[in-house]
Amino acid sequence: MDFLAIAAFLGAAVLLTLMPGPDNLFVLAQSIAKGKKAGLATSFGLCTGLLFHIAAATVGLSALVYQSSLAFALVKYAGAAYLLYLAYKSFRDRSSGFSLDEESSLNHTALYKRGVIMNLLNPKVSLFFLALFPQFINYSVGNIPGQMLVYGLVFLLQALVIFSLISIFAGSVGAFLQKSPSMSRRINQLQGSLFALIAFNIAFSKK
Repeated sequence: MDFLAIAAFLGAAVLLTLMPGPDNLFVLAQSIAKGKKAGLATSFGLCTGLLFHIAAATVGLSALVYQSSLAFALVKYAGAAYLLYLAYKSFRDRSSGFSLDEESSLNHTALYKRGVIMNLLNPKVSLFFLALFPQFINYSVGNIPGQMLVYGLVFLLQALVIFSLISIFAGSVGAFLQKSPSMSRRINQLQGSLFALIAFNIAFSKK
């Protein structure tokens, strides 16, 4: 592995992470609704989930999921169902508004776990790694699993930075919206809509 290969991978990873997708939309929704600290907790959870996908891609488990239509379907529908459940909870609370002054009392451990579950139940992450990693592997030097692990950690670090920036920005947007009582009451509706959008995106995804 050389510096240019890692730099090229990093550039591709950043561009792909910035593209609208389930993970960054999930961070966006949590940050707007509950503040930047909630978004950061969710971001750490999502990146912890990435560790599983990186390990799975490294040892070949992702390929098994990809080859099994049943396993792929079970994981993606479980993820979609979980997100629809979160959307239901958000819509149910649509009349209650929100207050960032109470952010310190939020259960950030629960938000962290929510991020982990969200990432683990998205099979497209592992399949994405299977498609991306081989493009940058130097097969002539051997140690393919080691190279995939390095690229996986690079991807994780840049994702954590980008998710954290999204959390800070979206948290500021949420604080601004809080100044308007009518907008404040609609934050949960916005969050629920984003959760439902992500759920349908995963449910109708193909290999």
